[in-house]
Amino acid sequence: MPGQHLADANQEFADPQRVRADVDALLTELTAGARDSVADGTDIVRRARILEQAHDVLVHALATVDKI
Repeated sequence: MPGQHLADANQEFADPQRVRADVDALLTELTAGARDSVADGTDIVRRARILEQAHDVLVHALATVDKI
C-alpha cells in the first residue's frame, strides 16, 4: 500500500476539524504578542517557529491519507 513505509502508516486518518483548529490556533499566535521584538529580530524567529509547527501539523495530517 502507498505510504506503508511512513512511520505513522497504521495510524487513523487525521480529523479535519482537529487539524483546522490546530492550524487556526497557531496562525492566531502569529498576530499575538511580541510586537516589541521586531527591532531585535526575535519576532521573525518566533514567526518561523509557529509556521514550522503549522506545517508539521499539515504534513502529519497528509501522511495519514492514503494516496492512490
